[in-house]
This record gives sequence, C-alpha cells and structure tokens, in this order.
Amino acid sequence: MFIDEDVRIPLEGLPLDARLSMPTRGSGVVVFAHGGGSPDRHVAPTLQREHLATVLLDLRPDGDADVPVLAGRLAAVVDWLSDQPTTGGHPIGLFGSGVDAAVALVVAAERPAAVHAVVACGGRADLAGDALTRVLAPTLLIVGEGDDRVSHRLPSGQVEVVPRLSEEPEALDQVTRSTARWFHRHVGTAPARPRTS
Repeated sequence: MFIDEDVRIPLEGLPLDARLSMPTRGSGVVVFAHGGGSPDRHVAPTLQREHLATVLLDLRPDGDADVPVLAGRLAAVVDWLSDQPTTGGHPIGLFGSGVDAAVALVVAAERPAAVHAVVACGGRADLAGDALTRVLAPTLLIVGEGDDRVSHRLPSGQVEVVPRLSEEPEALDQVTRSTARWFHRHVGTAPARPRTS
C-alpha cells in the first residue's frame, strides 16, 4: 500500500486516533463514521483491495453518543482530510451504520463541497432530522425489510433492501458489495470536482 498508518486528527479538546489506508495516490477516501463496528471491519478491507482509501476512527472515545456532537467531530475530520497533502483534493465518501448513519448524513448536509457520496446502513438515518432534506451527495440507504422510512426526504437517495439485515455473513457480504459499487461510482479515483450548492 502507498499509505497504511495510524494518524492523530487534532480536533479541539479531543484528538482522534484513526487508521488511514491509501492504496494508491489517486484514490477517493471513504471515512467510516465509527470505525469499530462489524460492518466497518467487513467493508473497509474490500474497499482497500479495490483501490479506495479508508479512514477508520472512533468518534466517541469519551462515550458521547449525541448526534450533533458526533457530527461536529466528523465534520472536523472531513475538514482535516481536505487540508492534508495526501488526501486534500480527493473525493470523500462517508459510511455510517446505525446511529452513525445519521451522523454521516448530517455532515454530508453541512459539507456539500467535500462529501461526494454517503452510504447509510441500518435504520437510524431518521436521527439526522431536517438535515436529510439538505443532503446533496448521492446517498445509498441500506435497510432491512419494512424499514424504508426516510428515503422520500433525501433529494439524491436510493434504497437497497437487505433481507434480515444483520451481522450474518450473507447480509454483510451484500452490504459490502453494494457499498463498494456505490463508492466506486460516486467517489472512485477521479479528481474532486467543485460542487455547487
């Protein structure tokens, strides 16, 4: 790999430790909003093998689970990546599962020029509230059967239903395939383009 290292992101008052894996110089960057859950551990290596960079981090080292607080931290991570020599100018995608799906969507609404795609896995995207209507980035919602509650509020949303969405291998494989396709399509290895909002 071109880069595979631990980095410290200097957020005000609470630096965050992260793992940056960047297989090629020109790869888009996918940030995992939590970085420790089963979907993250399953999806990230696949994206790396397919030449997408990944950033794995824990947004809640202090245990805080408040969506606005976590969104503020993730937005600061996006800003930091945009300013770094190795990642600046590269398209950024966000992956979040469960509550972290809402965190990713809030940040996509707040950083429309930087965030080029979102994958929200699980049923808690509703916690993003009014931010859902302001998300410009193409967004893939991966939900279980009967859990399509918010897609009508996303201007650029697409829904994929995974029967029995869980941590079972078959479901995780489907999530991984769908996520990889989405980020290749919308983040890929192309240079970042200015986004109008």
